[in-house]
Amino acid sequence: MKVKLILPALTEATNPYWRPIKYSLFPPLGLATLAAYLPPDWAVDMQDEHVEPLRLDDAPDLVVIQVYITNAYRAYALADHYRARGAYVCLGGLHVTSLPDEAAPHADSIFLGPGEETFPAFLADWRAGRARPRYVSGAGRTLVGVPPIRRDLIKRERYLVPNSLVVTRGCPHHCDFCYKDAFFAGGKSFYTQTVDDALAEINRLPGRHLYFLDDHLLGNVRFAAGLFEGMRGLGRLFQGAATVDSILRDNGLLEKAAQAGLRSLFVGFETLSPANLKASNKPQNLGRDYAAAIRRLHDLGIMVNGSFVFGLDDRPSVFDRTVEWAVKQGITTATFHIATPYPGTALFQQMEAQGRLLHRRWNEYDTRTVVCRPGPHLTARQLKNGYDQAYRDFYSWTNITRASLVHDTLRHQLKHFAYAGGWKKFEPLWNFVIKTRHLDAMRPLLEGILSKVRGTDEKARPAVGPMPPTASAPPEMLLKLPVLP
Repeated sequence: MKVKLILPALTEATNPYWRPIKYSLFPPLGLATLAAYLPPDWAVDMQDEHVEPLRLDDAPDLVVIQVYITNAYRAYALADHYRARGAYVCLGGLHVTSLPDEAAPHADSIFLGPGEETFPAFLADWRAGRARPRYVSGAGRTLVGVPPIRRDLIKRERYLVPNSLVVTRGCPHHCDFCYKDAFFAGGKSFYTQTVDDALAEINRLPGRHLYFLDDHLLGNVRFAAGLFEGMRGLGRLFQGAATVDSILRDNGLLEKAAQAGLRSLFVGFETLSPANLKASNKPQNLGRDYAAAIRRLHDLGIMVNGSFVFGLDDRPSVFDRTVEWAVKQGITTATFHIATPYPGTALFQQMEAQGRLLHRRWNEYDTRTVVCRPGPHLTARQLKNGYDQAYRDFYSWTNITRASLVHDTLRHQLKHFAYAGGWKKFEPLWNFVIKTRHLDAMRPLLEGILSKVRGTDEKARPAVGPMPPTASAPPEMLLKLPVLP
């Protein structure tokens, strides 16, 4: 049996002349996770169009395509192509879950919600010749007993961060603009692996650097504490995401993370306006001292990647004010977004009810393009121009230098300067490295920049290849719970 797993790309990611580094960061873990349920004697090919051209002259028996909003049209075209060639085609992912009736005409079966429960059920039905057109994830969600990800299908040399992993699903919060609420509707919206299973997956990964793609790595305190205790002494360097609220809690968890190797954290500040936070149903940020959270991270040697959203109900001054604040706080990198109402979210329902959607061309719902009328104080042109200017200003050499000098040690200053400058100011070099397929040669540089800013990394057995299993975490640290840019 021949199976093909496809992650379609955006048009700009397949440009033969220019390849932004952001499209070569992480492999398609969702597809590699589903592949683990396939029988071992089946021939499986996993293709990520962000890093390689698709081969469309093959004849697989089963095709599974992961659909996000901005690759939906490409996904539908690929699905139609393979159905015409006689393949059985399945579609799943965030966009399919949000708009199943739109996706269904292009597929033989669609999957709504996370696939750990539905995909094995589909495989059993398909092999018996009775596959259903729609599979919906429900109350039986769990990560207990999920087979190891098929990392043998990942072409590691084509990614800067092949050692990405997800040890939880979903998020404990429910922000109005977040896609995940629709995806996890009908069952648990936040659940974890067991600590032992997460550590076993980590131990399979070569090298030192890891990137946790979880929406909120600190979201379950007991699980995260057990994970970091198990990682301590392994010599790993890792990056992840968490909330302002979790950073400010005085529960020792952040210290455990730093001791285990946490060196960079993605933090959703979103807006400096309390009114916008409240309107977006983001109470976990309300009344929180952003500056104190940043200081706490910096004191532990953890870099900050701040996330900000423009266009909620902002005035023209929001762009300069946000950039200036971020620079003065010493934030290493910033990710700016234009408020984008994804189908299935409360924000989409609000914009639709108010007649503020400009169109439904999903490939433009990329958080870089204005797709709905902003609030009364900004025009669409002001929003787009301000967004572009914010990126230019924050990543100017002047502001990179100013933000670097906020830190209290020369080592931290140099680390900040190298990371921020390397990320945004050397895009032609990244393009060359991607085209010549030498991204793997850049990982030691990344690991060097992520080294500790105070003292040296604790001596540990080097993580240069798949490591033998470590001792199990104490039973009280394990979560046997039924079960995420």
